[in-house]
Amino acid sequence: MEKRMPKRILTGVVVSSSSDKTITVDVTRRIKHKLYKKIIRQTKKYHAHDEKNECNVGDNVSIIESKPISKLKKWTVISNSGDNS
Repeated sequence: MEKRMPKRILTGVVVSSSSDKTITVDVTRRIKHKLYKKIIRQTKKYHAHDEKNECNVGDNVSIIESKPISKLKKWTVISNSGDNS
């Protein structure tokens, strides 16, 4: 039997929910610079599928990798804390 790799799970903040069933999530990572060894923040935006349109701007959400839903959407919302802080 073939083992599959686990799907990636990311946590971020919703920055846009204007599209129908789609949100844009801002994911921030802290990494160490290879040459200068300084901790820097990297930010990337992901489009995620929100089936019930539950997420609002400012919510903290967790997203998981999924099969491609559209040209840009390859992530699905799995949990929404609804936290506006």
